[in-house]
Amino acid sequence: MTLPGITGQIPRGGRTISGVTDPRDWRSRKRDETHERIYSAALRLFTERGYDAVSVAQIAAAAGVSVPTFYAHFPAKELVVIHVPSPETIARMLARQPGDRAMAERMRGVARDWFAAFDHGGRAEMLARWRIVATHPGLRFRSAEVERATAKLVLDHLREDGGEVSASDAVVVNAYLSAVNTVLLSWADSEGRRSLEELTDEAFEALSSH
Repeated sequence: MTLPGITGQIPRGGRTISGVTDPRDWRSRKRDETHERIYSAALRLFTERGYDAVSVAQIAAAAGVSVPTFYAHFPAKELVVIHVPSPETIARMLARQPGDRAMAERMRGVARDWFAAFDHGGRAEMLARWRIVATHPGLRFRSAEVERATAKLVLDHLREDGGEVSASDAVVVNAYLSAVNTVLLSWADSEGRRSLEELTDEAFEALSSH
């Protein structure tokens, strides 16, 4: 799914004060629309036919784009359902957590804020993605790889932000992101019957008790 971004000096609606549409904003909207069309087509096909039975060419055809265009938006098929957070997203989420808190508290806050940002429709979409991941052994394994890559992005940002990152901090970041990945898979395994908040509290309590 695409996320709204900041458009600099362009007011809402993508128009300058003179009323002329900014071409950069138009291109951005077109890219977002194409991205969403590819994503929606892929999720529908995965749900109807199964992940392995759907090729990139079939997704591109269903979305009305070329195969190269698909890869311009999603470098790999699995990244349609397993989303890698951008460095900007990580920086924004970490910035909301007081820097003087212990690393475990900061990571708990990031996870809870992230889940809270999804409304009912957003959670339904996320559940649909994670049900595909949870039912495919290869995607479950890939989600763990992405989890570790995300931990590296978090640690890299903390270092670039001027903070000292100890070995124990790195362990905590990796542990909490592993817990979040487990929560999402458990949520999908339960087909959403258990709430994300309940599962998250259980996972974090297990971490804090050891």
